[in-house]
Amino acid sequence: MRSKFDEQLKQLHIDLLDMAYLIQDAIQNAMIYFFEADINGAKKIIKNDENVNHYQKKIENICFNLLIQQQPVAKDLRTITAALKMVTDMERIGDHASDISELVIDMKDCPILFNVDRFKEMYSNVVSMLIQSINAYVNKDIQMAKECIKEDDEIDLLFDKNKEDLIQLIHENPEKGRAAVDLLMVNKYLERIGDHVTNIAEWVIYSLDNNPVNEQ
Repeated sequence: MRSKFDEQLKQLHIDLLDMAYLIQDAIQNAMIYFFEADINGAKKIIKNDENVNHYQKKIENICFNLLIQQQPVAKDLRTITAALKMVTDMERIGDHASDISELVIDMKDCPILFNVDRFKEMYSNVVSMLIQSINAYVNKDIQMAKECIKEDDEIDLLFDKNKEDLIQLIHENPEKGRAAVDLLMVNKYLERIGDHVTNIAEWVIYSLDNNPVNEQ
């Protein structure tokens, strides 16, 4: 009985990692297409979000089967609970990659008249956090997960600076208002991705030592 449980648990880990790498590719490519104003690439991201949703359903089914059929002990229960929470945050990251891609399409006739260097820094930090949270999960590394959580403060600072500059741009150049609003949305999506990655790292910690988790 335990061998079957362990087999299903192993499959759960494999699928979680596959989904994590899928959303990593999604956000990386979404931002590359954003900077390059690549409409066709953005459309691919939106279509590929179906794969993210597929993994979410598959992982949730494995978790529910483990809970119902196997009656897991405390540590295993934490692992399964954390997986259910993590997959929700991963799915939301995939959604935000699609949201950014939709803005790329909406902005096709509206060139970016704004310095996006801070967006590039934000994007780089978000991807770094995501990779770190995945590695923390793979290596069962609580300290790495904690370091990942700390990095979200920098994302928030960049978010605030971008927001202030874009609001100022709207005041000074109303004709650029539409482009600025779209950039504000990209800014918000990146900030929210940082929050979801933070949640993932916190659930990694919970799965390893049963610490309480404060979701964002």
